[in-house]
Amino acid sequence: MPGFIADPTEIPPFLLAGGRSSRMGANKAFALLGHERLLTRIATRIGQQQTIPVALNADADWLDTEGLRLVPDTITGKLGPLAGVLTAMRHAAVHCPHASHLVTVPIDSPFFPIDLVARLAEPIEGRDDIAIAASLGRDHPVFGLWPVSLADDLEAWLLADEKRRVRDFLARHLVRTVDFPAIETMIGPLDPFFNINTPDDLLDAGRWLAALESNQ
Repeated sequence: MPGFIADPTEIPPFLLAGGRSSRMGANKAFALLGHERLLTRIATRIGQQQTIPVALNADADWLDTEGLRLVPDTITGKLGPLAGVLTAMRHAAVHCPHASHLVTVPIDSPFFPIDLVARLAEPIEGRDDIAIAASLGRDHPVFGLWPVSLADDLEAWLLADEKRRVRDFLARHLVRTVDFPAIETMIGPLDPFFNINTPDDLLDAGRWLAALESNQ
């Protein structure tokens, strides 16, 4: 029997790529993992879970969207990942008015679960509920289901709270946390939300990718 969200495949998906990539030294979205850009891999991975086309939250001067709809932040100044979430809420309200929620994934986590959206949708009981992912004792709120209904509250909070910590905004609302297990590989357990911030992280990701491919 379906829950509040009858069809998780109809939740609008957004890639969050508005960060500075300062520790990477270049835009991490275009870094190669194997023979594929992170942007390509992650857009494909989330796109396979959804029927609605993937949108890209990134700067207006982004050079290559690979055909994704570019949705720059509605508030300027690079106010952090929640500015991207707000942008996604505003965009979904206009372009997907049937949707109560949208899903966000960051541009730097190439191994997130292929059932991410369906799992996040399971505990949702109302249109104001937030659902976030967790693994190995850590929360990963950038992997989240966000209610479109919270857009005005989020915008007011972003403009008023100087620290803009994600956990502080979450504390204002009902949040359902969904735990995902590590992925077992020949070189050890892999956190499905492993993220790439530095060139060394990219090298590690290459080793994890090889281990995952050997499992197949």
